[in-house]
Amino acid sequence: MFLGREEELRFLEEEYSKKRSSFIVVYGRRRVGKTTLIKEFIKNKKSLYFLASEEIENENKKGLMEKASIMTGQEYLKNAKFDKWDDIFDIIVKYNKEEKKVIVIDEFQYLVNSNRAYSSILQRIWDEKLKDENVMLIICGSYISMMIRETLSYGSPLYGRRTGQINLKPLKFRDTMSFYTSNSNEDLINFYSVTGGVPKYIELIKDDSDLYESITKNILRKDSFLYDEPIFLMDKEVNEVSNYFSILKVIANGNRKIGDISGVLEMQSSRLSPYLKTLTDLEILEKRIPVTEKQPEKSRKGLYFIKDNFINFWFRFIFNNKGELEIGNIEYVLQKIKNNLTDNHTSFVYEDVAREILWEENTKNKLPFRFSKLGSYWGGSVEIDIVAYDKDNILIGECKYTKKEIDVDLFFDLQKKVNKTVELNEYENKYFVFFSKSGFTKKMKKLSEERKDIFLYKGIERV
Repeated sequence: MFLGREEELRFLEEEYSKKRSSFIVVYGRRRVGKTTLIKEFIKNKKSLYFLASEEIENENKKGLMEKASIMTGQEYLKNAKFDKWDDIFDIIVKYNKEEKKVIVIDEFQYLVNSNRAYSSILQRIWDEKLKDENVMLIICGSYISMMIRETLSYGSPLYGRRTGQINLKPLKFRDTMSFYTSNSNEDLINFYSVTGGVPKYIELIKDDSDLYESITKNILRKDSFLYDEPIFLMDKEVNEVSNYFSILKVIANGNRKIGDISGVLEMQSSRLSPYLKTLTDLEILEKRIPVTEKQPEKSRKGLYFIKDNFINFWFRFIFNNKGELEIGNIEYVLQKIKNNLTDNHTSFVYEDVAREILWEENTKNKLPFRFSKLGSYWGGSVEIDIVAYDKDNILIGECKYTKKEIDVDLFFDLQKKVNKTVELNEYENKYFVFFSKSGFTKKMKKLSEERKDIFLYKGIERV
């Protein structure tokens, strides 16, 4: 099932419709749906799709030649031998020159691995054979660091050639909802807390079975597809995988300040920083700053979070219990997950979902003002899940993923937090928002009706 990605498809179609040639770079982590996006785009277009392999260069040349043979209908080319890549592209370009052609090279990193000069070769082919022709070239790769180095960075031979790029991200929560049959917000959030927005994980961990059955089948068993998934994700991206795994485990367990991380690992902050930067560049980690900070780049209040729900889940519950799983003690680990999933994982994911919903509401002008910044706040003893503001207005809120309905005491507690926090109390107009898995008491609903500055959401729906 192909869902979402409307913005990316629109961009590709716009590039395709232009009279000039196009050179698009598509990159992003494994399983995020890059190939699916490209195949959806090239439907009903004259195209050549070539998937590079982890073989020697000559075998990949043969593979591209075979694809060129199929596209052009020239069967004899399948057995032809060419010394240069240029000759193969000549055949592709000269075939039916009037019709626009899309040339896709997927898993581009394998070509670079087989020949370190391949980026230079492709640069020459683009400059001399493709850029003035009726073609759209798309190169795609899964190893983010390599793709940036070989196609986007200033030092790359291909730098300046691309006409556009797509850094494909996991789907947002709203986009994942259509994958499931359930209409229950709670079910959808629970599944999303494990799969995140990665289509391959959603394919596996479906709501046609109990969430914990799905976790057992697809993650906890040693022969399951996702048992060692983060190892495969990291293996080609970094050296010293064990150091990165130790850092991710510590963060997944709730240590988010650089001082706390270095303390647990007994590693100096100066030595830790390069690892954190690499993980941030790979979009595995993100550094969050209180949204009210005027100079975020200079703030010392930064906290590190694992961006991907599945990776966070894996380091929190699987990596910590690998020993038990290796000896087949699945029930023991599953019980630990059942006991801790909501409080130690899903409740935090719910906060992210709530902020996503507010961004949607903001773009549709469904809130009392159009905010320009949205995040959370922490400082001293005060922590607030949601803070959004513009010049004169501020929206402050809390999220509760519990079985208990939210009562008026939470509102009054939040008011006290705001009143003693200078950064939050200085705004002329204040509004309050509450997200609750289980809804609200009659008192809370009545209060929101009387005040008009309180907004309530049960699950993800406005009450």
